[in-house]
Amino acid sequence: MLGAPGIEPWMERTPMELRDIDLNLLVVFNELLRQRRVSAVAETLGITQPAVSNALNRLRKLMGDELFLRTSKGMIPTPLAGTLAGPIAEALDAIHHTLNARTTFDPATSTRAFTVAMTDIGEIYFLPSLMKRLAKIAPGVTISTVRNHGDSLQGEMESGRVDLALGFLPDLKTGFFQRRLFQQRYVCIFRKGHPLGRKGMTLEAFAAADRVSIVAEGTGHGMVDMAIQRAGVTQRSRLCVPHFVAVGHILQTTDLIAVVPEAYAIRTLTPFDLTSVPCPVKIPDIVINVLWHATHHREPGNQWLRQLIFDEFSV
Repeated sequence: MLGAPGIEPWMERTPMELRDIDLNLLVVFNELLRQRRVSAVAETLGITQPAVSNALNRLRKLMGDELFLRTSKGMIPTPLAGTLAGPIAEALDAIHHTLNARTTFDPATSTRAFTVAMTDIGEIYFLPSLMKRLAKIAPGVTISTVRNHGDSLQGEMESGRVDLALGFLPDLKTGFFQRRLFQQRYVCIFRKGHPLGRKGMTLEAFAAADRVSIVAEGTGHGMVDMAIQRAGVTQRSRLCVPHFVAVGHILQTTDLIAVVPEAYAIRTLTPFDLTSVPCPVKIPDIVINVLWHATHHREPGNQWLRQLIFDEFSV
């Protein structure tokens, strides 16, 4: 079909979609604008001169314009090419900057906000030392914590809304990497002056004591009650709470006891004037890990934070 009067047929074209554009063509276009010679562009990009000419011909068809005219002084851009020059150069520069920004992470200047899943034990054990370390080497970095909750945590980590998880999380398997920080045993804790401090923590004394049971949903700590039941101990749980945060306050002024990971005991004994003894019921040790999803395995910021945590807390 003939075009309108005064318009070349090759100038008629339908609107372009991004899927129609090969980014490499824009790279060739940008270099032609800068160097004005096919041979120089070919050398810079490490391709042949026919490949440069072929790319230019494809662009001409896409744009409906000659784009560059051959002259004795080299390739001279047409008015349309001059109009496109600035936006294309800016777009390529933005893409280049974004791709390279993903390969580096500077903690000293970063203002990155990380989200880390952990229990209240994790907050008590990890955050004081971690925040002190960050203040020295990454003063602009901020941390938000969220609770560990099984399936929802998996989805949050897959999407990138949660960067890392810390703790005992045996349900996070497929699609996740993990690195061991330390191994934990369970201990019994109670207030100083408790009758058990004088009598000693035998299996019979343990069975007779009133206990605070901690659920800690979404973690593996539910195995404590299971282990006690398997041992045939019919101990009475006088109180059941969903987390550890109030346990120190409760034990401080009662004769209740609690079975807790040793990391929690380490941080709780002195502030609440408590004491700890080995648990007479055999409860498997747990491994505390730092975990991350495979989609963020090579993300520089994620790599940096998990290495920092490993260096600070691994044993």
